[in-house]
Amino acid sequence: MLVHPQFDPIAVQAGPLAVHWYGLMYLIGFTLFYLLGLYRCRQEWRGITKANLEDLLFVGMVGVIVGGRLGFVLLYQPEYYLTHPLEIFAVWQGGMSAHGGFISVILALFYFAWRNKKSILTVGDFVAPLVPLGFFFGRLGNFINGELWGRVASADLPWSMIFPQAGDGVPRHPSTLEGLVLFFVVWIYSIKKRPAGAVSGLFLFGYGLARFVVEFFREPDSYLGLQALDLSRGQWLSLPMIIIGAGLWIWACRRKA
Repeated sequence: MLVHPQFDPIAVQAGPLAVHWYGLMYLIGFTLFYLLGLYRCRQEWRGITKANLEDLLFVGMVGVIVGGRLGFVLLYQPEYYLTHPLEIFAVWQGGMSAHGGFISVILALFYFAWRNKKSILTVGDFVAPLVPLGFFFGRLGNFINGELWGRVASADLPWSMIFPQAGDGVPRHPSTLEGLVLFFVVWIYSIKKRPAGAVSGLFLFGYGLARFVVEFFREPDSYLGLQALDLSRGQWLSLPMIIIGAGLWIWACRRKA
C-alpha cells in the first residue's frame, strides 16, 4: 500500500512570484501539442501548415484555460463561485473541468475552420491525436496537488494509496491518471490517411469511454455525490461524447465505403 507523497504544489518561488506544478503541467501539455503538431505538419495531405498550427495552439490555449475554468465554475460549483467571484481566477488552486475545456476548444476549432476556410473534419482530425497528452499531464497536476482521489480500495491492491488530503486514512484508488493510453490509440490510428472525421470520432468516443470508466474509481465530489442511476456528473457529461464519437466514426467510415 502506498501513501501520497504530499508534494509541494509550488515548483519554483522567487519572492511573491510562485510557479505551481499544476501550471507547469499545462505548459508541458501545450508544448507537446506544438512539437507533435510540427511533425504532423510535414505531411501535406493533412492540410494544416505550421502557421495554422500556431493559430491552433493559441485558440486551444484560450479554450482550455477559459473554458476549463468556466466549465468547472458553471457545471460543478456555481453556488460557491457566485458568492466567491474573485476565486474564479485562482486557477493555480486547481478546479478545471475537462468537459468545459473540451466544449470551448471545439467552438474555437469551428471558429478557426471558418476563419481559414477549412473543413472542421480536417481540423479535428489533425488536432485529435495532439490532445490526450494534455489530459494526461493535467491529471498529473491534479495528482501532485493531491486532488481527485479515488474511491475506497482494498489495501491488498498494489496501487492502493492513502491520500492524507481525504482526511480518513483509508486506502483509495489513484484515479487521476488518464489520457496516456488514449494518446497511443488515436496517434497510431491516425498515422495513415483515414476517412474525414474518423480520427475525430475515435477520439471523442475513446475519451468519453475512458472518462466514464475512470469515474467508477474516482470519489464523487462531496458537493455533488452520485446522481441518477448512481452515475457521477462526469459520467453523465461523458455519455454524449461516447454517442457522438461513435456516430461520427461510423458515419465517416460508411461515407468512405
